This record gives sequence, C-alpha cells and structure tokens, in this order.
Amino acid sequence: MASIQQDQVQLHVNDGPLSPDQVGELQPSNPSEPMGVLRAKYDRDGYLFLKGILPREEVLAAREAYFRAMSSTGVLEPGTDPVEGIFNKSADPLDYPNIGAGAAENSRLGTSEKSHNFEDLSIQAHTQDWYIGSRDGKIKGFTNNQTLRDFVSEFTGWDNHILSLKRTLLRNNCPTNRAIGVHYDQVFLRYGEPTSVTAWVPLGDIKLDGGGLIYLEGGEQLGEQIENEFSAQAIADGMTEEEMKYAFNKNMMSTGFLFEGPAEFSRTYNRKWLVTAYAAGDVVLHKPHQASNIHASTINHDREGRIRLGTDLRYVNSARKFDERWLNHFHFNDGL
Repeated sequence: MASIQQDQVQLHVNDGPLSPDQVGELQPSNPSEPMGVLRAKYDRDGYLFLKGILPREEVLAAREAYFRAMSSTGVLEPGTDPVEGIFNKSADPLDYPNIGAGAAENSRLGTSEKSHNFEDLSIQAHTQDWYIGSRDGKIKGFTNNQTLRDFVSEFTGWDNHILSLKRTLLRNNCPTNRAIGVHYDQVFLRYGEPTSVTAWVPLGDIKLDGGGLIYLEGGEQLGEQIENEFSAQAIADGMTEEEMKYAFNKNMMSTGFLFEGPAEFSRTYNRKWLVTAYAAGDVVLHKPHQASNIHASTINHDREGRIRLGTDLRYVNSARKFDERWLNHFHFNDGL
C-alpha cells in the first residue's frame, strides 16, 4: 500500500470518494511462476493479476483500431494519435456513454443523437475483423489471442475442451462518466455451471485513477454468502428455478448489480477495495461463479484525459454445462 499512499491519488466511485482505509493493493503475479503456485493464489484470492502476459504491441494495436473506428464521433481530442485515446476536452462525456455500466438489460444509456451514434459504433466494434477475426482467417482478431487461450487451458486443465465465448464486453470509460457497479459475474451466467473463467484485459495503460477494475478484499467468501442469501430469499418468495436464473429478477437491482455504490458496499461489509495501475499486456483472471471475487470500477479521472478501454473475455469447459446464451455476440437488450 505504500506506493499507492505516496501517490496521494484520490479514487472516486459512483457514490463518492474512497477513503484511505477503504483501499488496499491488488497483488501482481508473474505468468512464469509455477502453475501450482498460480492456482493456489487464484483459489485463495479469487483473482490472478498477471503482469505482461500479452505482447504490449498487440494490445496497443487493438486499442488503435478501436479508436480509429470511433473517431468519426468526435470522441477524440483533435490532433492526437488514436492509440492514445485522449478524450475531446470540448465534448460532453454524456454523449459518449460506457455501455453496460448501469443500463437495465444492457439497453441504451445515452439520450442524444450523438450518444446513440457512439453506442451503435461501440456495439459494431464487437464484430469487427480486428476484434473477432475475419471469416477467411487472414485477420486473427484480438479475442482469439493464442497466448492467453493457451495459458487458461493449461491453468484450468481443460486442454482441448476450452471454449471462448463469443459474447464479450468491449467497454470504454470516458473521463468523469459513470463507473461499473458492484457485481460478480455469475449473476449474468446463471444458465450454466459456475466453472467459467473471466479474463479482464485492459486495452492500454490505465493509471491508478484512470477507471480500472477494483476487486473486493476477501470477495470470494463474501460472494458465496450473498449468493446463498439470494437463493434462500428466492425460495422463500416462491420463485421458480427459471426466475432465479434471471439476472434482473425482482430480488436483484434493475442492472443485476449488487450495489451501485462501491463506497457504501465497502462500509456495509467492512472490506477494502483492492486497486492498482494497469499496463498494456496485463490481464486479470477472476472467478465468475457463486464464490467469485466481487468487483467494480472507479470513475476515470485520468489527468491527461485518456479514455479507459478494456474487454471481458470468458472461457468455459465445453465438456460441462455452460450458459449457451453467451455463444452470441453482445447486443442491446439481449437479457444478459
């Protein structure tokens, strides 16, 4: 924590600032460590923060492709390099919403014509060649990164049964816009067994106050407790098994999140949020099942106006029951 305190960076979330006693440090791991050591960390902490597992140049190439595709919306500061992703200081951040960061069932967040155009291009990015690869195979696509796939395959022991789910969440976070609320991923994957692995990949460098993901200390155990409480309440309310699977049911928030405010959540459960700066090439694996690590994100207050960009890639064991709704690419109102 010393390095974070020395930076004297004030972190903000949806319900205000995080106090120093609400913040801890996300612990990094080297991908070259023995698999047994890495698995032990993952089982203990609910996450595995892998430093530099992906080639930096590949990550930055994907970042550049995204912002070139979005540049027609006016989101970028004129005269800047698209790979930098510097937000247009003359623009209104509300015209450039962070898809999936608070809309019920992944519906639109924006209200202006400009925001709708930006959201449409954000959705289209999920099926562009640079992201998912071309049909003829000449363009590999960022989501098909073999290094990450091979690592997860060995790490899980799934070998040839590893399957990459098509539904991903490629999300921007422009400065000062709303951040992601408190959640754990199985809320949105309830139609399958709790055996999948999420890889959160920052597409570019993210400073400590740049809107990166934050993970709850001891969140794995708390996630299991909350899931059990939810199941008991659902049964008491007479909900069917199908209704219990639905992420936006009457016992959940309209967004599927546990809390909109990480600060309040921290105070309620007396747990710290684990934070860090990220570099292009880093990846965080986290558990999306019932005992998963609870996470959220901070509001982007990058001093240079850099837009945070990241994606959620998910892997499952095809030999086990998984949520097949995730075999389709992300789109609005897909119920997930």
